[in-house]
Amino acid sequence: MGKNLKGKECGKGICQRKDGSYYARFVDKRGKRHEKYFPTLPEARNWLEDARYNDKHGNTFIPSGKTVDQWFEYWVNHVVVDLAPNTRRNYQERYAHNIQPLIGDMLLSDVKPMHCKMVLNQMDAIYAGSTIRQAYITMGTMFKSAVMNGLLEKHPMDGVRYTKPVRAVSDIKFLTLEEQRKFLAVALNSHNYYQYALLLETGLRTGELIGLTWDAIDWEKRTLTVNKTLEYRHSQKVWRAGPPKTQHSYRTIPLTNRAYHILQEVWQQREQQKHAKILSQTLEYIDRRTGKQSVLAMRDLVFINWRTGEPAKNSSYDTHLYKLCDRAGIKRFCMHVLRHTYATRAIESGMQPKVLQKLLGHASIKTTMDRYVHVTDDSMLKAVQQFENSQSA
Repeated sequence: MGKNLKGKECGKGICQRKDGSYYARFVDKRGKRHEKYFPTLPEARNWLEDARYNDKHGNTFIPSGKTVDQWFEYWVNHVVVDLAPNTRRNYQERYAHNIQPLIGDMLLSDVKPMHCKMVLNQMDAIYAGSTIRQAYITMGTMFKSAVMNGLLEKHPMDGVRYTKPVRAVSDIKFLTLEEQRKFLAVALNSHNYYQYALLLETGLRTGELIGLTWDAIDWEKRTLTVNKTLEYRHSQKVWRAGPPKTQHSYRTIPLTNRAYHILQEVWQQREQQKHAKILSQTLEYIDRRTGKQSVLAMRDLVFINWRTGEPAKNSSYDTHLYKLCDRAGIKRFCMHVLRHTYATRAIESGMQPKVLQKLLGHASIKTTMDRYVHVTDDSMLKAVQQFENSQSA
């Protein structure tokens, strides 16, 4: 039974050192000793209690003395299990290509800010700012989790920054009013017209559009609820359902008249659609809000590929878009540009950024402000005219 500097009992496995910190020691059922230092007695007791509980109930216990490689493997497979598929893929790619080669073999407790900065510096001359930002987020998130779980006393990313710009506002592609008019005129005769038009009315992400089911449409309230996504995993050749990108991506969107009529037309034509055998599948996924299992019934999907009778893959949408752009005589763009265009039109119409944040499902108002509160030529002309009218009134 350990004691503090005043001679009082600290509890089994804990004692106070001369510098005032507390030393906690634990031996697991395999006979391996784990030890850690804490600035306060409650922190030491909490760590020791968690360690004993995990050991007793068979949970994987990550002891001190583990490498960054070992922590990342445990973290990505057991801690952040509810990640969106694209986020998980980004974490794994950035770790394998940029983080692991430099610090993967290091002890987790030995990682310092200079090592994290070294990873970012190595990327600076080769990678785009957006990719460096992904590595920055990966390291920041995994090390923050290590701190929260008592494996590190201090976050090794404290004070670490990256300087390469991610993307200038002017680099975010959206359609001008004229380009949008030309695109819709050509798309009107295509089998995917309703999907493209709905994105321009709602700002859905592509995965949210592909995973949209009829039970998410409330005809009476004229709303659309985003609560799941669907994507095709080419490496595994399977469809995978999942939760929206973040907790804030769960949202209910009031439908414009145009969006409402689009969905009505698709509903009326659903019996004429070809239905492939794959639509009989039910896909399971974990609801990010409740932690419970949910299902996506593929037979209830709103949008089906007219030719195959299966859900349309993201890549097939982009391929089709390129053809339409060539016919319309405008520069090629991908599906996500339609979301950018929706946001741009919303800001031009005078929508408050905070409202747009909720409609887009952004976790932070900063994301909305940085990406979409930009000034277009059309909005500048409109603003000057409004200013002029107010002066002459």
